[in-house]
Amino acid sequence: MSIPRLLAPLAFIGRHATTVLFLGVFIGLAAPPLATLLRPLLPLAVLLLLTATLLRLDWGAIGQELRRPGLQALLLGWHSVVTPLLMTLVLLPLPLPAGLAAALVLMCAAPPIIGAAALAALLGLEGALALVAGLVATLSTPLILPPLTLELLDLELGVSLWTLMGRLLLLISVAVTLAVVVRRLVGRQRLAALARPLDGLFVLVMLVFAVAIMDGVTDRVIADPATALLWVGAAWLANPLLQTAGALLFWRLGRRRALTLALTTGNRNMGLLLAALPAGVDPDIALFFALAQIPMYVLPALVRPLVRRLVPAGDPAPAESGGGALPRR
Repeated sequence: MSIPRLLAPLAFIGRHATTVLFLGVFIGLAAPPLATLLRPLLPLAVLLLLTATLLRLDWGAIGQELRRPGLQALLLGWHSVVTPLLMTLVLLPLPLPAGLAAALVLMCAAPPIIGAAALAALLGLEGALALVAGLVATLSTPLILPPLTLELLDLELGVSLWTLMGRLLLLISVAVTLAVVVRRLVGRQRLAALARPLDGLFVLVMLVFAVAIMDGVTDRVIADPATALLWVGAAWLANPLLQTAGALLFWRLGRRRALTLALTTGNRNMGLLLAALPAGVDPDIALFFALAQIPMYVLPALVRPLVRRLVPAGDPAPAESGGGALPRR
Protein backbone atom coordinates (compact mmCIF):
# COMPACT_ATOMS: atom_id res chain seq x y z
CA MET A 1 0.00 0.00 0.00
CA SER A 2 1.43 3.37 -1.02
CA ILE A 3 2.04 6.13 1.47
CA PRO A 4 -0.71 8.37 0.02
CA ARG A 5 -3.24 5.57 0.59
CA LEU A 6 -1.98 5.07 4.12
CA LEU A 7 -2.48 8.77 4.80
CA ALA A 8 -5.81 9.01 2.99
CA PRO A 9 -7.91 8.68 6.19
CA LEU A 10 -6.01 11.58 7.78
CA ALA A 11 -6.46 13.65 4.63
CA PHE A 12 -10.21 12.91 4.68
CA ILE A 13 -10.44 14.05 8.31
CA GLY A 14 -8.54 17.21 7.44
CA ARG A 15 -10.98 18.02 4.63
CA HIS A 16 -13.99 17.56 6.94
CA ALA A 17 -12.58 19.12 10.10
CA THR A 18 -15.64 21.13 11.17
CA THR A 19 -17.98 18.13 10.81
CA VAL A 20 -15.60 15.80 12.65
CA LEU A 21 -15.17 18.29 15.49
CA PHE A 22 -18.92 18.93 15.64
CA LEU A 23 -19.56 15.22 16.19
CA GLY A 24 -16.45 14.44 18.20
CA VAL A 25 -16.91 17.02 20.94
CA PHE A 26 -19.66 14.88 22.48
CA ILE A 27 -17.59 11.69 22.67
CA GLY A 28 -16.10 12.64 26.02
CA LEU A 29 -19.55 13.25 27.50
CA ALA A 30 -21.00 10.04 26.07
CA ALA A 31 -18.02 7.85 27.01
CA PRO A 32 -16.77 8.86 30.49
CA PRO A 33 -14.33 5.88 30.78
CA LEU A 34 -12.63 7.03 27.57
CA ALA A 35 -12.36 10.57 28.94
CA THR A 36 -10.78 9.23 32.13
CA LEU A 37 -8.37 7.11 30.10
CA LEU A 38 -7.23 10.06 28.00
CA ARG A 39 -7.14 12.65 30.83
CA PRO A 40 -3.39 12.13 31.52
CA LEU A 41 -2.75 13.02 27.86
CA LEU A 42 -4.29 16.49 28.22
CA PRO A 43 -1.02 18.43 28.74
CA LEU A 44 0.59 16.46 25.90
CA ALA A 45 -2.37 17.21 23.61
CA VAL A 46 -2.06 20.94 24.39
CA LEU A 47 1.67 20.79 23.64
CA LEU A 48 1.14 18.88 20.36
CA LEU A 49 -1.60 21.24 19.19
CA LEU A 50 0.64 24.24 19.72
CA THR A 51 3.62 22.48 18.15
CA ALA A 52 1.64 21.32 15.11
CA THR A 53 0.39 24.83 14.45
CA LEU A 54 3.85 26.37 14.82
CA LEU A 55 5.23 23.61 12.60
CA ARG A 56 3.08 24.72 9.67
CA LEU A 57 3.51 28.47 9.87
CA ASP A 58 3.44 30.28 6.56
CA TRP A 59 6.16 32.82 7.25
CA GLY A 60 5.30 34.80 4.11
CA ALA A 61 1.73 35.38 5.26
CA ILE A 62 2.93 36.07 8.79
CA GLY A 63 5.41 38.62 7.47
CA GLN A 64 2.61 40.48 5.68
CA GLU A 65 0.59 40.72 8.87
CA LEU A 66 3.60 41.74 10.95
CA ARG A 67 4.07 44.71 8.65
CA ARG A 68 1.08 46.15 10.52
CA PRO A 69 2.64 46.43 14.00
CA GLY A 70 0.04 48.97 15.12
CA LEU A 71 -2.80 46.57 14.37
CA GLN A 72 -1.02 43.68 16.07
CA ALA A 73 -0.39 45.80 19.18
CA LEU A 74 -4.08 46.74 19.19
CA LEU A 75 -5.12 43.10 18.86
CA LEU A 76 -2.77 42.03 21.65
CA GLY A 77 -4.25 44.66 23.95
CA TRP A 78 -7.79 43.69 22.97
CA HIS A 79 -7.32 39.95 23.37
CA SER A 80 -5.09 39.90 26.45
CA VAL A 81 -6.05 42.95 28.50
CA VAL A 82 -9.26 44.67 27.42
CA THR A 83 -11.54 41.62 27.17
CA PRO A 84 -10.73 40.21 30.65
CA LEU A 85 -11.14 43.68 32.17
CA LEU A 86 -14.46 44.16 30.36
CA MET A 87 -15.65 40.73 31.48
CA THR A 88 -14.73 41.60 35.08
CA LEU A 89 -16.79 44.80 34.87
CA VAL A 90 -19.74 43.01 33.28
CA LEU A 91 -19.75 40.34 35.98
CA LEU A 92 -19.46 42.70 38.98
CA PRO A 93 -23.24 43.27 39.42
CA LEU A 94 -24.17 39.67 38.60
CA PRO A 95 -24.69 37.15 41.44
CA LEU A 96 -22.65 34.40 39.80
CA PRO A 97 -20.78 31.71 41.74
CA ALA A 98 -17.15 32.71 42.33
CA GLY A 99 -15.79 29.77 40.35
CA LEU A 100 -17.87 30.56 37.29
CA ALA A 101 -16.96 34.26 37.42
CA ALA A 102 -13.26 33.43 37.70
CA ALA A 103 -13.53 30.97 34.80
CA LEU A 104 -15.18 33.56 32.55
CA VAL A 105 -12.45 36.11 33.29
CA LEU A 106 -9.73 33.50 32.73
CA MET A 107 -11.32 32.52 29.42
CA CYS A 108 -11.04 36.12 28.27
CA ALA A 109 -7.45 36.38 29.52
CA ALA A 110 -6.39 33.23 27.66
CA PRO A 111 -4.91 33.76 24.19
CA PRO A 112 -6.96 32.94 21.11
CA ILE A 113 -6.63 29.36 19.97
CA ILE A 114 -4.00 29.30 17.23
CA GLY A 115 -6.23 26.68 15.63
CA ALA A 116 -8.57 29.58 14.83
CA ALA A 117 -6.39 29.99 11.74
CA ALA A 118 -7.55 26.60 10.45
CA LEU A 119 -11.16 27.40 11.34
CA ALA A 120 -10.87 30.77 9.59
CA ALA A 121 -9.55 29.11 6.44
CA LEU A 122 -12.37 26.55 6.50
CA LEU A 123 -14.89 29.40 6.78
CA GLY A 124 -13.29 31.40 3.98
CA LEU A 125 -11.85 34.03 6.30
CA GLU A 126 -8.28 35.28 6.84
CA GLY A 127 -6.25 32.46 8.31
CA ALA A 128 -3.00 34.43 8.41
CA LEU A 129 -4.56 37.24 10.44
CA ALA A 130 -6.06 34.76 12.90
CA LEU A 131 -2.75 32.92 13.15
CA VAL A 132 -0.63 36.00 13.84
CA ALA A 133 -3.14 37.40 16.35
CA GLY A 134 -3.19 34.08 18.20
CA LEU A 135 0.57 33.59 17.97
CA VAL A 136 1.43 37.05 19.33
CA ALA A 137 -1.04 36.64 22.20
CA THR A 138 0.18 33.11 22.97
CA LEU A 139 3.84 34.10 23.11
CA SER A 140 2.92 37.05 25.35
CA THR A 141 0.75 34.98 27.71
CA PRO A 142 3.45 34.13 30.29
CA LEU A 143 4.21 37.85 30.72
CA ILE A 144 0.66 39.25 30.68
CA LEU A 145 -1.82 36.71 32.03
CA PRO A 146 -0.30 35.84 35.44
CA PRO A 147 0.15 39.44 36.70
CA LEU A 148 -3.20 40.49 35.20
CA THR A 149 -5.24 37.70 36.77
CA LEU A 150 -3.34 37.08 40.01
CA GLU A 151 -2.33 40.64 40.91
CA LEU A 152 -4.62 43.12 39.16
CA LEU A 153 -7.83 41.07 39.18
CA ASP A 154 -6.90 39.17 42.37
CA LEU A 155 -8.13 35.76 41.20
CA GLU A 156 -7.40 32.87 43.55
CA LEU A 157 -5.97 30.03 41.46
CA GLY A 158 -3.90 28.14 44.00
CA VAL A 159 -0.63 29.00 42.29
CA SER A 160 1.92 31.78 42.69
CA LEU A 161 2.58 34.44 40.08
CA TRP A 162 6.06 33.16 39.25
CA THR A 163 5.04 29.52 39.19
CA LEU A 164 2.26 30.19 36.70
CA MET A 165 4.56 32.33 34.55
CA GLY A 166 7.18 29.58 34.62
CA ARG A 167 4.76 26.82 33.66
CA LEU A 168 3.32 28.80 30.76
CA LEU A 169 6.78 29.81 29.57
CA LEU A 170 8.03 26.20 29.72
CA LEU A 171 5.04 24.83 27.79
CA ILE A 172 5.32 27.44 25.04
CA SER A 173 9.12 27.20 24.84
CA VAL A 174 9.02 23.42 24.41
CA ALA A 175 6.42 23.74 21.63
CA VAL A 176 8.50 26.35 19.79
CA THR A 177 11.67 24.25 20.11
CA LEU A 178 9.96 21.09 18.86
CA ALA A 179 8.49 22.93 15.88
CA VAL A 180 11.85 24.41 14.88
CA VAL A 181 13.62 21.05 15.17
CA VAL A 182 11.00 19.15 13.18
CA ARG A 183 10.89 21.80 10.44
CA ARG A 184 14.66 21.55 10.05
CA LEU A 185 14.70 17.75 10.02
CA VAL A 186 11.71 17.20 7.72
CA GLY A 187 12.05 20.22 5.47
CA ARG A 188 9.51 22.70 4.12
CA GLN A 189 8.84 20.86 0.86
CA ARG A 190 8.00 17.56 2.56
CA LEU A 191 5.80 19.29 5.12
CA ALA A 192 3.97 21.04 2.28
CA ALA A 193 3.34 17.72 0.53
CA LEU A 194 1.86 16.33 3.75
CA ALA A 195 -0.41 19.34 4.33
CA ARG A 196 -3.76 17.53 4.28
CA PRO A 197 -2.70 14.54 6.38
CA LEU A 198 -1.17 16.96 8.90
CA ASP A 199 -4.50 18.78 9.01
CA GLY A 200 -6.18 15.47 9.80
CA LEU A 201 -3.62 14.66 12.49
CA PHE A 202 -4.22 18.10 14.01
CA VAL A 203 -7.96 17.41 14.13
CA LEU A 204 -7.36 14.03 15.78
CA VAL A 205 -5.24 15.67 18.49
CA MET A 206 -7.99 18.23 18.98
CA LEU A 207 -10.40 15.32 19.48
CA VAL A 208 -8.11 13.74 22.08
CA PHE A 209 -8.02 17.08 23.88
CA ALA A 210 -11.80 17.47 23.67
CA VAL A 211 -12.39 13.99 25.07
CA ALA A 212 -9.74 14.26 27.79
CA ILE A 213 -10.96 17.60 29.10
CA MET A 214 -14.41 16.05 29.68
CA ASP A 215 -13.09 13.71 32.37
CA GLY A 216 -15.48 13.87 35.34
CA VAL A 217 -17.87 16.24 33.56
CA THR A 218 -20.55 13.61 32.87
CA ASP A 219 -20.66 12.59 36.54
CA ARG A 220 -20.88 16.25 37.55
CA VAL A 221 -23.69 16.89 35.07
CA ILE A 222 -25.67 13.90 36.41
CA ALA A 223 -25.04 14.80 40.06
CA ASP A 224 -25.75 18.53 39.70
CA PRO A 225 -27.61 19.27 36.44
CA ALA A 226 -28.62 22.77 37.53
CA THR A 227 -24.99 23.84 37.95
CA ALA A 228 -23.97 22.21 34.70
CA LEU A 229 -26.82 23.95 32.88
CA LEU A 230 -25.75 27.34 34.26
CA TRP A 231 -22.11 26.70 33.29
CA VAL A 232 -22.89 25.55 29.75
CA GLY A 233 -25.38 28.39 29.33
CA ALA A 234 -22.68 30.86 30.36
CA ALA A 235 -20.32 29.31 27.80
CA TRP A 236 -22.91 29.53 25.03
CA LEU A 237 -23.54 33.17 25.90
CA ALA A 238 -19.92 34.21 26.37
CA ASN A 239 -18.49 32.80 23.14
CA PRO A 240 -20.94 34.36 20.64
CA LEU A 241 -21.14 37.62 22.61
CA LEU A 242 -17.36 37.94 22.55
CA GLN A 243 -17.38 37.14 18.84
CA THR A 244 -20.03 39.78 18.27
CA ALA A 245 -18.01 42.35 20.23
CA GLY A 246 -14.91 41.55 18.20
CA ALA A 247 -16.78 41.78 14.90
CA LEU A 248 -18.36 45.13 15.78
CA LEU A 249 -15.11 46.61 17.06
CA PHE A 250 -13.17 45.72 13.92
CA TRP A 251 -15.99 46.05 11.37
CA ARG A 252 -14.27 49.03 9.75
CA LEU A 253 -11.44 46.75 8.69
CA GLY A 254 -13.83 44.95 6.34
CA ARG A 255 -16.20 42.05 6.83
CA ARG A 256 -13.68 39.29 6.22
CA ARG A 257 -11.14 40.64 8.70
CA ALA A 258 -13.79 41.59 11.24
CA LEU A 259 -15.30 38.10 11.21
CA THR A 260 -11.81 36.62 11.48
CA LEU A 261 -11.14 38.70 14.59
CA ALA A 262 -14.56 37.68 15.91
CA LEU A 263 -13.31 34.07 15.82
CA THR A 264 -10.14 34.95 17.71
CA THR A 265 -12.05 36.98 20.29
CA GLY A 266 -14.54 34.24 21.17
CA ASN A 267 -12.39 31.12 20.91
CA ARG A 268 -9.71 31.06 23.61
CA ASN A 269 -7.04 28.52 24.50
CA MET A 270 -8.32 27.47 27.91
CA GLY A 271 -6.47 24.19 27.51
CA LEU A 272 -3.19 26.08 27.75
CA LEU A 273 -4.25 27.44 31.13
CA LEU A 274 -5.58 24.09 32.32
CA ALA A 275 -2.25 22.47 31.46
CA ALA A 276 -0.37 25.16 33.42
CA LEU A 277 -2.66 25.42 36.45
CA PRO A 278 -2.20 23.04 39.41
CA ALA A 279 -4.18 19.79 39.52
CA GLY A 280 -6.12 21.09 42.52
CA VAL A 281 -7.50 24.14 40.72
CA ASP A 282 -11.11 25.04 41.60
CA PRO A 283 -13.24 22.25 40.03
CA ASP A 284 -15.78 24.88 38.98
CA ILE A 285 -13.12 26.49 36.77
CA ALA A 286 -12.18 23.12 35.29
CA LEU A 287 -15.86 22.34 34.68
CA PHE A 288 -16.38 25.59 32.77
CA PHE A 289 -13.23 25.10 30.71
CA ALA A 290 -14.55 21.68 29.69
CA LEU A 291 -18.11 22.77 28.87
CA ALA A 292 -16.83 25.85 27.04
CA GLN A 293 -15.30 23.51 24.45
CA ILE A 294 -18.79 22.66 23.19
CA PRO A 295 -19.57 26.03 21.60
CA MET A 296 -15.94 26.29 20.42
CA TYR A 297 -16.22 23.01 18.51
CA VAL A 298 -19.85 23.35 17.41
CA LEU A 299 -20.23 27.01 16.45
CA PRO A 300 -17.98 26.93 13.33
CA ALA A 301 -20.34 24.45 11.68
CA LEU A 302 -23.39 26.47 12.74
CA VAL A 303 -22.12 29.89 11.62
CA ARG A 304 -20.76 28.75 8.25
CA PRO A 305 -23.99 29.69 6.37
CA LEU A 306 -24.01 33.14 8.03
CA VAL A 307 -20.37 33.74 7.15
CA ARG A 308 -21.07 32.77 3.54
CA ARG A 309 -23.90 35.31 3.42
CA LEU A 310 -21.80 38.09 4.95
CA VAL A 311 -18.71 37.26 2.89
CA PRO A 312 -19.92 36.05 -0.53
CA ALA A 313 -17.84 33.54 -2.43
CA GLY A 314 -17.10 36.19 -5.07
CA ASP A 315 -15.55 38.50 -2.50
CA PRO A 316 -11.80 38.45 -3.15
CA ALA A 317 -9.86 36.66 -0.44
CA PRO A 318 -6.41 37.70 0.67
CA ALA A 319 -3.45 36.08 -1.03
CA GLU A 320 -2.67 33.34 1.43
CA SER A 321 -2.67 29.60 1.43
CA GLY A 322 -4.43 27.43 3.93
CA GLY A 323 -4.98 30.16 6.50
CA GLY A 324 -1.48 30.22 7.87
CA ALA A 325 -0.66 26.63 7.02
CA LEU A 326 2.04 25.71 4.55
CA PRO A 327 1.08 26.20 0.90
CA ARG A 328 -0.71 23.32 -0.79
CA ARG A 329 1.47 21.93 -3.56
